[in-house]
Amino acid sequence: MIKRLNIYFNEMYPILPRLLLAIIVFCEIYFILLLNNGITDFDIGIQEIIGGFTIFGFLMWLRIADDFKDYETDKKLFPKRALPSGKVKKSDLILICLFIEIVIIILNFLFMNNIIFFLVLYLYGFLMSEWFFQKSKIQPSLPLALITHNPVQMFVNLYIISFTCIKYNLKAITLTNILALWTLYFPALIWEVSRKIKSPEEENDYTTYSKLFGYKKSIKFVFLLTWIDILTNVLLVINLNKISVILLLLNVLWMSKKFIDYMKNPTFFKIVDKVEKYTFIQETLMLITVAMYLIMGKI
Repeated sequence: MIKRLNIYFNEMYPILPRLLLAIIVFCEIYFILLLNNGITDFDIGIQEIIGGFTIFGFLMWLRIADDFKDYETDKKLFPKRALPSGKVKKSDLILICLFIEIVIIILNFLFMNNIIFFLVLYLYGFLMSEWFFQKSKIQPSLPLALITHNPVQMFVNLYIISFTCIKYNLKAITLTNILALWTLYFPALIWEVSRKIKSPEEENDYTTYSKLFGYKKSIKFVFLLTWIDILTNVLLVINLNKISVILLLLNVLWMSKKFIDYMKNPTFFKIVDKVEKYTFIQETLMLITVAMYLIMGKI
């Protein structure tokens, strides 16, 4: 079982990179909220560790749930993947998922201060795994699946925001909180759409946005989303570090050029590869902003 799980996680959910991603997501929102509220005396302990681990486990559950939902489709279109190929058993994934989620539930009830928001997060995840009990309508429709599933990132953000606000007695409804609610939603949305954009030569039986709307219209959509996304980031860091604002804008200008290049020649590169690089740079800059503010103060 351990060998089979190792194959699955290496292929579908690499543990260390995903754990690091969960920590980055938690820390970015957590510190951005605190610094925008003038708080630099942090009280970091077991709750923050549990918060990051909760995001890791929740996203793992979604990954496994997606593989279960798409099992029959993957057997036809992606037969070499870990689950449809038989390299891992469904029972293996059920057991590891139950173990991790039970641990997370116990830790949250024992140590965290935002149980209601934790339950809301997992309720939304459960509804996603069940296609909101409208599988016959949602599964065949790529746009409808996007509209119903992608907001999950906002519920992840809400989990972090609620914990931070309760712990430090911050106001619940502020411009900073609203921006933080959206700030990681857009990168997730941009990535989700981008990974399903292909050149006409690459299209097959797999449904993509480029097949539904054409690759140029699809690229224009993520192009617009990228600039909306960077606006939320700029508003969150402009009072913390002006240099970071310049670097964020340079990054989005680089990504904009890649969008334009792709519209001219979609066979030259995969747009999702560039989006992943852009997002990595963007989120790294956000964390560096926090570090620079703490070390140097306002610039």
